[in-house]
Amino acid sequence: MNNLSITDWYHQFIRQQVRPGDHCADGTMGNGNDTLLLSRLCGAEGHVYAFDIQDIALQNTRALLAKEKAPANTELFLESHENMDRFIAPASLSCVVFNFGWLPGGDHSLATRADVSIRAMEKALPLLKAEGLLVLCLYSGKDTGFEERDRILSWLQKLDPKRYLVIRSDYYNRPNHPPVPVLVIKL
Repeated sequence: MNNLSITDWYHQFIRQQVRPGDHCADGTMGNGNDTLLLSRLCGAEGHVYAFDIQDIALQNTRALLAKEKAPANTELFLESHENMDRFIAPASLSCVVFNFGWLPGGDHSLATRADVSIRAMEKALPLLKAEGLLVLCLYSGKDTGFEERDRILSWLQKLDPKRYLVIRSDYYNRPNHPPVPVLVIKL
C-alpha cells in the first residue's frame, strides 16, 4: 500500500458496505470501474444503476462489464445523475458513488458542475437506506477549477448532523491539488 490511490482508498469503504443482494448506484459511471466493483459486490441477486451523460462512458462501461464477465445486474442510463430519483425507489440503496470532475480520456468541457452535482446529491440522499453510504471523490485543478469542489464541501458542511455523518479526508502532502475523498453515512 505504498501509493494508495483515491479509488483504492474509497473502494475499501465500499467493500465494507455493500453485500450480495444490495442495490447501489454509480452516479458518474465514467469508464466503469466503480460500476464494475458495485456489480461484483451486489452479485446476481443485487442491482446497480449507473448514470452518465456521455455515450462514450456507456460504451466504455458496457465493454468493461463484458470483458470482466460481471454479473448481469446492471442498468446503464444515458442520463444526468440529477435524475436518478426517476429510476430508483426511495430508501433502497446501500451505496451511491460520485466522482466529480471530468471523464478520464474524455472531453474536458463536459466536466461536472456544482449546481447539477449538488442537485444530484440532494436526490441521492433520500435514495439511501438507513446506514447507507454516499461516496464522493472531488477532483479539482486547472481542468475543472475549484468552484465545484468548494461549493460541494460547503454544502456537505451544512448537512444535518443528526441525519448524516460526513467524513472528509485529504491527501495532505500530495502536490498538484489531489482529489478530496468524502464519505457521507445516512444515520
